[in-house]
This record gives sequence, structure tokens and C-alpha cells, in this order.
Amino acid sequence: MSRIGKLPIALPNNIEVTIGNDNVVIVKGPKGTLSTPVDKDMIIKQEDNQLVVERPTEQKRHKAMHGLYRSLINNMIVGVSEGYKEQLELVGVGYKATVQGKILELALGYSHNIFLRMPDEVTATAVTDKGKAPIVTLESNDKQLIGQVAAKIRSLRKVEPYKGKGIRFVGEVVRRKAGKTASK
Repeated sequence: MSRIGKLPIALPNNIEVTIGNDNVVIVKGPKGTLSTPVDKDMIIKQEDNQLVVERPTEQKRHKAMHGLYRSLINNMIVGVSEGYKEQLELVGVGYKATVQGKILELALGYSHNIFLRMPDEVTATAVTDKGKAPIVTLESNDKQLIGQVAAKIRSLRKVEPYKGKGIRFVGEVVRRKAGKTASK
């Protein structure tokens, strides 16, 4: 049996879960509403303050979906109750980040600034302290969306291994290479 799939999902008091007739799970909480379609074969039961995802058979396909849908539903519940937060650090001389409304402006050493429009569900803030690298903080209730936006921002200037310049997650360790060495 799936180790993740068999775990029950604890429902906080301020969360309301609705299971639609098309196996669509809708989760409402203080941070918003999220929904996801679940495969029609999977069985979702709400018992007391717990949600349980069960699979009908031991087929490989059902085993693969068991843990997946349990994790997706758990991520939605955590998202609408607590929310998710990603922090990106811009390491490099002259790298800057500013936020104006839903537009994130990045100066990453190119000849032009890069403007990114944030999705409505994601809020971005940029903090620049003197002597430290600028930090962009993303907050959302959707784990998948915030990860996708963070990956897009990170792809604009990947961390290079020689000087360590680029956009990285806060706390990420970058393996540095030695570079060229003089002969003799």
C-alpha cells in the first residue's frame, strides 16, 4: 500500500471541504478557495475531521494515483489555511528587484530590465538591504503555481558555478568550481 496515500489528511476547524459529483475536491479557507479534479476511480471519504483517499484495486495505475491525489489535496488544505512562501536571492553586482502592483521589475545585468506580471493568486515583495543581496518573496495559497513562478524567475539568470552569480533560493547551496589554473 502507498505509504503517503494511506495517511489520513487532518482538517483544521476553519477549513471547509466539498466533494463534487464529478470527483472535484473544493477546499475553502481563510486564504481563499482551491479546487482540483480527482480521477473518478479514486474514493474520497470525509470522516470526522479527517479526509481519507482510497484506491479501488491494486492496479499499477491506481497505486500511482493514490499518493498523488492525497498529496494534492493535502497541499490545497495547507495552502488555504497557512499559505506558501518562496524566497529568491539575487546575487550579483547591480542586480535589483522592485515591485509595483502586480509587476516585478528585475535588473539582472542585461542591457534591459525584465518585467514580469505576477498571477492574481501570487503576491510578490522585494527587499533590498544595504550590503546584502536583494530578496524577492513570493506568497500564495497554490503550491504548484508559486513553484512555477519561482522557477520562471530563477530561469532568467541561473546560478553559474564559477562566481556564484545568479538567482537562487534563500539557503540554497551552490557548488563552486575552481576555474582555470596557471600552468606550472
